[in-house]
Amino acid sequence: MSFEIPKLKYNGQIQESTLGQGETAVHVGGQTCYSFHLFEGDMPNLPKVAMEVYDRLPDGWPLAAIEPFKDVVGNPSRWAQKCVQEYGADMICLQLASTDPNDLDTSPEEAVQTTLEVIQSVGVPLIIWGTANPEKDSLVLIKIAESFPGKRLVIGPVEEKNYKQIAEVAIKNNHLIAASSPIDINLAKQLNILLMNNGLSPSDLLIDPTVSSIGYGIEYAYSIIERMRIAALTQHDDKLQMPILCNVAREAWKSKEAGITAADAPELGDETNRGILLEAVSAMVLLLAGGDVMIMRHPKAISLVKEIVRELEG
Repeated sequence: MSFEIPKLKYNGQIQESTLGQGETAVHVGGQTCYSFHLFEGDMPNLPKVAMEVYDRLPDGWPLAAIEPFKDVVGNPSRWAQKCVQEYGADMICLQLASTDPNDLDTSPEEAVQTTLEVIQSVGVPLIIWGTANPEKDSLVLIKIAESFPGKRLVIGPVEEKNYKQIAEVAIKNNHLIAASSPIDINLAKQLNILLMNNGLSPSDLLIDPTVSSIGYGIEYAYSIIERMRIAALTQHDDKLQMPILCNVAREAWKSKEAGITAADAPELGDETNRGILLEAVSAMVLLLAGGDVMIMRHPKAISLVKEIVRELEG
């Protein structure tokens, strides 16, 4: 008697979202099963990776993280070009770190100019990421959304404190929203409901559950994402049937283990390989939980993740 693998029956499906426009547009979501459970359902769009680009010189990065970009840091448009042309990035996440009131406090107009330069230098979809300062992000993200109508940018992080203002402009100008909540399934669902009640289409909504890296609570992030997928796919909860975005790079590379040198901690081994593996394994754990879009930094970490994804695809 042959053995038959037990299969779970799903009654829900993840929304498919289109990021960007034209031939370079990227599609995420659409799956009818848990991540890579291809023996139980369909996964029409494999998870995607967006490479980070910062609008100012990186502060406090380990040398291993700066090395691949040492000739372009401080120039966002050239940095983005290198990510696309040399490292094959499908998407760019423009981190507007300089707009932070506790940093350089640059203006919304300067952020628009930087975004324009990046858009003109690469044709791939863009994720525009603020600083999680709700008041300043409202000013910056609204200005960017208004300045680039129809570009299908992903605008984030959008929180409960500023969703009304940003969502209204995003809807009007045909952008997507990354709804950010502090690693809590109920808060994530509540924010999704608020955004959809405000007129946002579910296909224009990505969930940012807030994540961590290995050694810093990733098991809790995994559990929250897993619960979202269980609710979406087996309980047909249409308030959680959206693609999930994980801003993993900065969490992995700000960890003590990614920055400490081999000279200071020889028992941890080579710091470059250590940082790359921390980022790659953190991203892979979150992908297995149900993540759809990974924001990553190091080309070698991205290459490792893409290789594993291809193997899982079979």
